[in-house]
Amino acid sequence: MKKIFKYIGIVLSAALMGAFTACTIQEETQSADIGLGIKVFFPTKVVAGQPMTINGSGFSDVKEIVFPDNVTVTDFQVVSGEMIRVKAPSGISAEGGKIRVRTDVDEAESKSFLSLGYTVVSGFSKQEGEEIQGGEQLTIFGQDLEFITGVELLDPNGEPYIVDETVFYRKGTNSVIINIPRKNIFDGAFVGKILTVDGREFSLPELTYVPASDGGHWEIVKEIVWENDGSHGAINWGGDYRFAGAGFETGEEIAIIDADTWAKMKSEPFYMMYSAADPSSYQVRVTTGWWSVQWLGANNDIAPWSMAERIIDNGDGTFSIMVDFSEDPAILDVLDQQHLLFTGAGYTPLEIYFEEVVWVDGGGDTPKEVDIWKNDGSHGAINWGGDYRFAGAGFETGEEIAIIDADTWAKMKSTPFHMMYSAADPSSYQIRVTTGWWSVQWLGANNDIAPWSMAERITDNGDGTFSIMVDFSEDPAILDVLDQQHLLFTGAGYTPLRIYFVE
Repeated sequence: MKKIFKYIGIVLSAALMGAFTACTIQEETQSADIGLGIKVFFPTKVVAGQPMTINGSGFSDVKEIVFPDNVTVTDFQVVSGEMIRVKAPSGISAEGGKIRVRTDVDEAESKSFLSLGYTVVSGFSKQEGEEIQGGEQLTIFGQDLEFITGVELLDPNGEPYIVDETVFYRKGTNSVIINIPRKNIFDGAFVGKILTVDGREFSLPELTYVPASDGGHWEIVKEIVWENDGSHGAINWGGDYRFAGAGFETGEEIAIIDADTWAKMKSEPFYMMYSAADPSSYQVRVTTGWWSVQWLGANNDIAPWSMAERIIDNGDGTFSIMVDFSEDPAILDVLDQQHLLFTGAGYTPLEIYFEEVVWVDGGGDTPKEVDIWKNDGSHGAINWGGDYRFAGAGFETGEEIAIIDADTWAKMKSTPFHMMYSAADPSSYQIRVTTGWWSVQWLGANNDIAPWSMAERITDNGDGTFSIMVDFSEDPAILDVLDQQHLLFTGAGYTPLRIYFVE
């Protein structure tokens, strides 16, 4: 399935580019007026080589970034007056500390602390000499496992290949679940490797790998505990989002949880999914309805500038955190009586749920769709407009319909993805895939996808919707400008519904 956007002509392109340049100059001037300062950086826990983003003001003239223990870095990218991209250097103090940015005449220090991670592998769900089938799971246990980037296994020919972290299943930072490839795996015993961001390697136990002989696949299944029906809004340090176990209710709760599920929430990790009006500025606090015991300790709110490594970007404009009371069992002593409360500011809880990884018989070779973005119904049909604009995180300008996390954005630039849409008249619509500046059209100028033009690229899904597949490897010219100019779906007579990968 493939995508296209609208081309508007040289005059309009020049006008848009001029307007963008003017806005950029104005924004940078305003940032310079604010002065040098660090607002937030993430992630807040790093290892050497970890990509980082620093947000603040007055960055245009920054010459140095100083990490804890006075490790100075001069090799970094000033994206704008408000953003710097840098890789964490080696030699950062184990105790961590604040980071500083320096110009020739000024210096600014962060409010938040940077901590140093250190991956430790302590065990596995399979032991030396055991057999593991293709399609089974292998769990790695330890600490700071978020820095594992891949696992090296052997393909059927005995050649090394990497299982990338994008297909890992993570529950916190203390365990990582690897789905062993069903067929693309060496038949026999070997020792695989675990790879980390900072270039360290750990050995897997020597296991005997047996390719799968029948159908089946692993799926992550979501078990919903509570869902916001749209009548509950954003939090501003209120007490509305209060949950009680059955038998402990007082009438103040937003929902009463049945006894079995309540017991499961107290003993197993669960997730809270939320949206944020400003993804760079919100705070999540997990506490009791009496505000007496805060999970993870007093004042330990989860925010983009505090414990940001606990934030899961779902890639569709929503985020999640995983709550595991085993990390801080003090709250369990009072939870029944005082209830569970999500408070803070700048976000709206959407769901509470469990995640389970289950084996589904059959269909092992059936493609799985992984959503990148979904239309929530508030965005309508296109008529040569610029609304359906998507930007990678770090390149946003505020004009986007959605901001795509960095890993997914990189994958969209290197891997085919799909756009599903509806059309009021299936015989009359045009799809154009271009940039937000309308400067480069995918597949070439005026090559719109329509029932009368490149119709072979249209997939009829059989349910009243259609899809196209976008593969930038067919026309890499757009990649040179995509980060700066964003991705735009335009045209006429259709409504984008989803963007997704097929895996």
